Amino acid sequence: MSLQLPKRVRRVALFVVLAASALALSSCSAVADQHITRLGMPEGATDRAPLIYHLWIGAWIAAILVGVLVWGLIFYAAIHFRRRNDDEVPVQIRYHLPIEILYTVAPIIMVVVFFFFTVKTQDAVLATVKQPDHTIDVVGQQWAWTFNYVKDDALGGQTTVYSTGTPAQPTTLVLPVNETVRVNLSSPDVIHSFWVPAFLFKMDVIPGRHNHFSFTPTRVGTYDGRCAELCGVYHSRMLFNLKIVSHDKYAAYLQHLQAMGNTGLSLGGSQARHEAGLLPVTRETE
Repeated sequence: MSLQLPKRVRRVALFVVLAASALALSSCSAVADQHITRLGMPEGATDRAPLIYHLWIGAWIAAILVGVLVWGLIFYAAIHFRRRNDDEVPVQIRYHLPIEILYTVAPIIMVVVFFFFTVKTQDAVLATVKQPDHTIDVVGQQWAWTFNYVKDDALGGQTTVYSTGTPAQPTTLVLPVNETVRVNLSSPDVIHSFWVPAFLFKMDVIPGRHNHFSFTPTRVGTYDGRCAELCGVYHSRMLFNLKIVSHDKYAAYLQHLQAMGNTGLSLGGSQARHEAGLLPVTRETE
């Protein structure tokens, strides 16, 4: 004899199937360029990226296991305890202590486990390199980035050079592969956020506070960078390019900046107006 499910159960099952299908279709374009086994994460370009990636995969595994358990219990209850005739009244259960303990303790355990692994990963990702090979002072200002290469050994350890851009012409951050880097972040106007998707990492750039992080670039290539904090009318155009190159190409790039006269620390386009105590103005009016 075939099992005839009630209309309510069939409707719930249909809704679940349609919702899952819509979610899968909507995510196809977003992860088309990512390997399916990475669950949408780009391939990391630093030594810290694998730590974040493993936390991401662990969270997905935990979420899938919990989802399978919860949906399994929902469908089991919907089918096993369904009303079999119109006159049937389900058994009323009140104050079921084991169930109440389960749905109280289980979420607490889950949160504690997630918290533990998140803090452990965060501490490893934010671990500071005491004597980095290179130090970059990054200034985020409305609406561009300025990169100061502080007294780099590629220039004899005496000269600081910089590159800066505009919303129309984003600048480029060049880093040497397999050499430690410390990034110091500052902002002269509003909150920005330094984000390179290939780093699997971003950090806020807050006025009056100098955040920093360290890492080692591990994969040669060209990557996108952007501001991840809504910072004004041209926020969407606050972009930059990142190039990870060999040490020789890195040194040649810094020498090129020196030859262009881009020497000394720079706050980019915001420097003059902040020294004068003026309010921020757009890049187009500078």
